[in-house]
Amino acid sequence: MPVTELEGLLRTLAPQALGAVVRRYGHFDTAEDAVQEALLAAATQWPSDMPSNPLGWLITVASRRLTDLLRNEQARQRRENTVAQRVLPEDWLAPAADRPASDSDDTLILLFMCCHPALSVPSQIALTLRAVGGLTTAEIARAFLVPEATMARRISRAKQSIKDSGVPFAVPQGSARSERLGAVLHTLYLIFNEGYASTYGPDLQRADLAAEAIRLTRLVHRLLADDCEVAGLLALMLLTDARRPARTSPDGELVLLAEQDRALWDAELISEGVALISSVLPRGEVGPYQVQAAIAAVHDEAQSYAETDWAQIVALYEVLLKISDNPMTALGHVVAVAMSQGASAGMLLLDKLAGEIGKHHRFLAVRAHLLEMLGDVDGARAAYQSAGESATSVPMQRYLFGKASAL
Repeated sequence: MPVTELEGLLRTLAPQALGAVVRRYGHFDTAEDAVQEALLAAATQWPSDMPSNPLGWLITVASRRLTDLLRNEQARQRRENTVAQRVLPEDWLAPAADRPASDSDDTLILLFMCCHPALSVPSQIALTLRAVGGLTTAEIARAFLVPEATMARRISRAKQSIKDSGVPFAVPQGSARSERLGAVLHTLYLIFNEGYASTYGPDLQRADLAAEAIRLTRLVHRLLADDCEVAGLLALMLLTDARRPARTSPDGELVLLAEQDRALWDAELISEGVALISSVLPRGEVGPYQVQAAIAAVHDEAQSYAETDWAQIVALYEVLLKISDNPMTALGHVVAVAMSQGASAGMLLLDKLAGEIGKHHRFLAVRAHLLEMLGDVDGARAAYQSAGESATSVPMQRYLFGKASAL
């Protein structure tokens, strides 16, 4: 099996294995360590000896390692005699009677478990990105704009809180489910974004992460079919991911929306996404994911970049700003205004954001583009150069430095 294919398989199976081990035996924190060791063993052994049941193999190996880790922990506790001795039942290797096998995807249950209300929302998101999304601590730290060491401590504390809470491994019901849903959706949104537009490294996009986010969102949508925001998030992912085949050139370079070959867009994903968002928008209170999906639908349904209905996109962004006013949403609004009303109108709005995100590469890239539209070549070149220096994605750096050089 090729290395890339093996890595993709392990990423898909990892949260499923962790979910199964936690459901059967508990001990969330230790179970994650056991699954990580099983994944390392799989990466070593599978290229030459692929098991017939990969998921079962991971669960078995992780369960055995969990046994060792818990026995070592018990021995340490007995030696130190600082806490009451914990005794495992003789049949602990079998699923406990009060933890029946679930007919739901264990990954989905794990997703809700990581979003337990005992945790802060940032900790819920960080832990889920780590345990379910498979992102590294460094990637999560980048998403939160905090040092890696800070994020490592946050994830460690979140694991301990889950361990101490005794939360049952099951999909929450009623109000408990509603409490966790916001964090669950935001987590899936972050996982998808990291897959669609990687924040750092040599690759512009990581299709495996985007696909996993879509898979998990489909599971949540199946569970909560009447929730408009769940449907909105799924529609947003589908409509955005439909453009992925055209976002890079054959040599892996970034291709902006204005230059993409729309014949490469996935028509089936667009059709599914448009149908989803069209079905939920008239039904109830509109949330931010629905509005973002509507914006994506306007882009996807335009026959060409020149035919994009920018006035409609401006109107949708104004609705979105009332619901979720944040700098990145405001930056999208700036671009839409510039395309609809001219670069000067966009620049007036952009200047108001400088204090919040003036050093972010996206802000600088938009500034460079507007200056280029206004004919300020020197200013545009300097802004593109600054944007490239601020970007952490290698393909994005190459694109921005290339724009600076071209001017």
